[in-house]
Amino acid sequence: MTGARPALSRRLRMMGAAISLGAVGALASAPAFARGPDGIADIAEKVIDAVVNISTSQNVEAKGGGGDRQATPQLPPGSPFEEFFDDFFKNRRGGAPKGGERSEMQPRKTNSLGSGFIIDTAGVVVTNNHVIADADEINIIMNDGTKIKAELVGVDKKTDIAVLKFKPVKPLVAVKFGESDKLRLGEWVIAIGNPFSLGGSVTAGIVSARNRDISQGPYDSYIQTDASINRGNSGGPLFNLEGEVVGVNTLIISPTGGSIGLGFAVPSKTVIGVVNQLREFGELRRGWLGVRIQQVTDEIAESLNIKPARGALVAGIDDKGPAKPAGIEPGDVVVKFDGKDVKDPKDLSRVVADTAVGKEVEVVVIRKGAEETKKVTLGRLEDNEKVQQAAAKSKDEPAAEKPVTQKVLGLDLAALSKDLRGKYKIKDSVKGVVITGVDNASDAAEKRLSAGDVIVEVAQEAVTNTADVKKRVDQIKKDGRKSVLLMVANGEGELRFVPLLVQ
Repeated sequence: MTGARPALSRRLRMMGAAISLGAVGALASAPAFARGPDGIADIAEKVIDAVVNISTSQNVEAKGGGGDRQATPQLPPGSPFEEFFDDFFKNRRGGAPKGGERSEMQPRKTNSLGSGFIIDTAGVVVTNNHVIADADEINIIMNDGTKIKAELVGVDKKTDIAVLKFKPVKPLVAVKFGESDKLRLGEWVIAIGNPFSLGGSVTAGIVSARNRDISQGPYDSYIQTDASINRGNSGGPLFNLEGEVVGVNTLIISPTGGSIGLGFAVPSKTVIGVVNQLREFGELRRGWLGVRIQQVTDEIAESLNIKPARGALVAGIDDKGPAKPAGIEPGDVVVKFDGKDVKDPKDLSRVVADTAVGKEVEVVVIRKGAEETKKVTLGRLEDNEKVQQAAAKSKDEPAAEKPVTQKVLGLDLAALSKDLRGKYKIKDSVKGVVITGVDNASDAAEKRLSAGDVIVEVAQEAVTNTADVKKRVDQIKKDGRKSVLLMVANGEGELRFVPLLVQ
């Protein structure tokens, strides 16, 4: 046994050396791995000819007369620089020669650059709406420098997507869309575009987040990436490692204007639907449910006995919308639409908009703690209609003084009368109990209830007088619940839901 120890010791030393060499090898390979997968060069080579630069020009009317004179430096008479500035600011910028009548400034042309990508070898290009907005002329610049005039097929301002068409002068390379829903956090992606007019620039990074809402529009669901995206990248493609377009690079968040690793792309799932409609109709035809919705907060969920908090609370119904004949009512919480789960109001807005106009869908709502299914035939969202969120009233509106009939939860309440309707401009169609005052230290004040608001329902039960309100609130307290849900209307009859603490 003693003779085995030196051999064991030698084996251990050899193993240690092997481990050390392996560690050195790993360290040596780390910088190479940090540069990203080896396939990036192959993908870039394959797709780069499908990525184009987009050049736009716009004629801008220049301000003449006083507007231009204000921009000209004011120099004392006889200054040695007077003649120089007169020559530069007048003669070279459209003004009259020294000593003559000053003419109006001539219209000037402004230029901008962005990115795009070819999705059809017939010459169809996808880009951002803001890249070509208000342009008088649009040109496509190919990777080899060929410049071709393009026509606008259609735009969608809500998703910031535009489709262009041009006549090819030679065979084109087109790229295909991939499935953005299959992207995983940390997955490698590649951005190609025209940052700062440096066309054909390739950058790589990872998917930092999905379904990101940054309050840019009603259908926000951005892919966030740390791949370098800068000014001029707008409208360019974001590729996966299969060479498929999974997003359209649209905007960055940066205090400097340059990339700090916060880039955002419209996911291909959204882009595909928008592009197909723009190509077919030249416009977007979005589904419309005809409801006003608001967030289901923890307090509202507790009041409605919904666990966990989820869905979109219906705060109002459009009288001419498809939701009303389907039997959807204020106070319903939509938790599923056309087989898709609804986690929050944004989910509902997106899925409704993406659903075909005229399609009959099943909508699952929670009403008084129980699920019900409604069948709705979707209408069409017109351009002048907005995805409506139930808005809270301004906290700055002064409360009017009036006789107090009943005080409940920091609210002074009174029965609706002709005088009160006139004072607060409340329509005859609005029924309930009017708020005449609000305790500034109450939860009601925090929730921005104010004089002139009308309580229509308490805990999903209609109220017609102040006694009804007190009775319902007392019952909620007796049941040991923490909050009560009020349905509140403004003078026009627009509804919203407000949860108030009762304990």
